[in-house]
Amino acid sequence: MELNGVTIDNTFAEGFPIWVSRVIITAVTREYAMKAATEATGFATSAIGCPCEAGIEGYLSGDETPDGRPGVSIMICASKKKLPEQVMERIAECVLTAATTSVFNGLPEAEEKFDIKIHFFGDKFESKVEIGGRACWKIPIMEGDYVGEEVFGMVKGVAGGNFFVMAENQMAALLGAQAASDAILEVKGTITSFPGGIVASGSKVGSKNYKFPIPATTNEQYCPSIRDKVPDTKVPEGVKSIYELVINGVDEAAVKKAMAAGIKAAVKVPGVTFISAGNYEGKLGPFQLKLHEILA
Repeated sequence: MELNGVTIDNTFAEGFPIWVSRVIITAVTREYAMKAATEATGFATSAIGCPCEAGIEGYLSGDETPDGRPGVSIMICASKKKLPEQVMERIAECVLTAATTSVFNGLPEAEEKFDIKIHFFGDKFESKVEIGGRACWKIPIMEGDYVGEEVFGMVKGVAGGNFFVMAENQMAALLGAQAASDAILEVKGTITSFPGGIVASGSKVGSKNYKFPIPATTNEQYCPSIRDKVPDTKVPEGVKSIYELVINGVDEAAVKKAMAAGIKAAVKVPGVTFISAGNYEGKLGPFQLKLHEILA
């Protein structure tokens, strides 16, 4: 299969279940909301070594937020057991401390819910308040008052959607990956948790060459610089650089939509020659996100 002259590998990305919570962060300006959102989604690229996976879902206008202020929507993904703690810690340490912020539940329709208890920071000076029809807590802080909800929804989503952008040189691959990341940012219900949405160092589980345990090591099959040294390489001839896009979403449909949008954007970049995806032959998770079907 080809798209805009770029070969689309007949393979699939392998997704697995994960629990997802959406947090809406508002502030006096969109820029201040983004500062808090960026901090709250830090150290959350991959569950291999991070306590959760998290990322920016998108900007929100005042018409889309409970308090009428500009905002940013983020998604935090983890196991059902870990998710409440991660939401709590990231709001408490990264949003409550940020200038002019408020926080709201981005999944009010979710059947599964959990509580966080940030209002105890008020040391009994906190009070209940209603904002946009939502029950919130108001905590006095140095700049004025912090306002936020404490009940958040969570849904069983999909993690691990991915594809590889392969190109004839590094800049072409990077521009292709950036175009893909920008396109995915427009797809509601999805995030790309890696820096800028782009993965430079794709990995495999464990190690082939060290006896001591390592959770993940470089995926040599996709490393162009050692193509001639790897008998089972998956780097096509002429490809000098590869970037990966990894996508989490609220459901399978959202992840597929984001993958399609990203691939369609990447293949428009001159020098991009091949699109593929990573999987573990169905051993990782139950979702097989087949590239040809997604793009059909």
